[in-house]
Amino acid sequence: MSQLLAEIEVMFIAGFGPISRSTETSAAFYLQALGLPLKPMEGNSDYLVTEEGALSGAKHFAVWPLAQAATSCFGTEQWPDELPIPQGWIEYEVRDLDAATQVLADKGFRLLVANRTEPWGQRVTRLLSPEGLITGLTFTPWLRQ
Repeated sequence: MSQLLAEIEVMFIAGFGPISRSTETSAAFYLQALGLPLKPMEGNSDYLVTEEGALSGAKHFAVWPLAQAATSCFGTEQWPDELPIPQGWIEYEVRDLDAATQVLADKGFRLLVANRTEPWGQRVTRLLSPEGLITGLTFTPWLRQ
């Protein structure tokens, strides 16, 4: 086990999904071809999400538009040219987000978002993995009940 994992207690995978450059193309694949139980999220029709328990093996699966991922990480719809465009996202629910964020910062990782509270109440720290995945460490109150 790596030293990093020993310092951060990951409880479970909170969510996963692809990053989409085209909601229409992604919907054609995930909805029509694969038949996944995705629907537009209320108030955000480009974010295609499963309802809780609709897809076994994932707490939350969603197709996240690239422009929305960029806005979440950088405050603008444009992904920065100096960073690889992510193909997907994954979030790990951790026991202590403050401590996990500090461990990543101390180890020199570039944090895109550090321990921010999202409008929906989830707290998140985000960075890019070596493979280019948007990786979030999260504290999600409704997944802990």
